[in-house]
Amino acid sequence: MKKSRALELLGGTVASAAEAIGISSAAVSQWPEELPDRIVDRVIAALVKLNKAVPADLLTGREAKAA
Repeated sequence: MKKSRALELLGGTVASAAEAIGISSAAVSQWPEELPDRIVDRVIAALVKLNKAVPADLLTGREAKAA
């Protein structure tokens, strides 16, 4: 997953993504452009916690392989 997509899913800003995941904005700013699975898992968990829809491609892992 691209960092920009994760930010979009978690509210559109570094601050909103950091709050959703429970980390600092500085930590989110240091994410690489292509997120490793461990961060993608945290994004999915945050979406579930926020009662937001989790895109199907994130659950099947197809996006990471297609990028």
